[in-house]
Amino acid sequence: MLDKLMMYMAFPFVRYALIVGVLIALCSSLLGVTLVLKRYSFIGDGLSHVAFGALAIATVLNLTNKMLIILPLTILSAILLLKNRKNTKVKGDAALAMISVGALAFGYLLMNLFPTSSNVSGDVCSTLFGSTSILTLTKEEVWISGILSIVVLVIFVLLYNRIFAVTFDENFANAVGTKVDFYNLLIATITAIIIVLAMNLVGSLLISALVIFPALSAMSVLKSFRAVTIFSAASSVVCAFIGIIISILAGTPVGSTIVAVDVVLFLICFIVGKIKG
Repeated sequence: MLDKLMMYMAFPFVRYALIVGVLIALCSSLLGVTLVLKRYSFIGDGLSHVAFGALAIATVLNLTNKMLIILPLTILSAILLLKNRKNTKVKGDAALAMISVGALAFGYLLMNLFPTSSNVSGDVCSTLFGSTSILTLTKEEVWISGILSIVVLVIFVLLYNRIFAVTFDENFANAVGTKVDFYNLLIATITAIIIVLAMNLVGSLLISALVIFPALSAMSVLKSFRAVTIFSAASSVVCAFIGIIISILAGTPVGSTIVAVDVVLFLICFIVGKIKG
């Protein structure tokens, strides 16, 4: 098995998949702690459906660089969802449901009305569940993913204290002069970027798992925000690495395998947490 793994590692596409997979998992887990604590967990699910609809538009238009449509539309949707949180007529959860379901239906409709290949069902399945798209990354896509991931990491590290304050008590943070609306907007924008990056890794329907499971695993055994964040990031990177390796060796779908490893880790942490009391 080790010889087989070393043989696969000689191929550039395998190395690209590992690099991008680890970076995306790291970013998702860092932001996941904040999203879970702020009860924004399902924003990832909603935005992933928006990204699917945007991808359908880009595919129909035969754009070479689909990011030109997917990223702006997903970020715009994240901003609209954030601005709509306190709307008394349309509550945040209702708006999230409308946008996510509408985008998913619209995207699937477009792909059927204007098919770009003879296997529409296969294309949709690949987009929703990731399939092997992570193993077909070009060098340009790797660079884009790497740069965006590093930007997200730098922003999180530099603004850690403010993100911490906004996460736990918006009223207090506002009282001491922190621009709560700006940092909430920043969190929403970063979330949208991560969602777009993660589509190639786990697909639209499984993106929330990358955000939620590492954070919940860490919260099951640890208490402090810093410790939870570090454990979440480390465990997410390890799970992504193991998942991609298993997928390559066993021939299983990349996204589903990574999520399965995350679920196993969560169950272990949950049991450990119960034993610790």
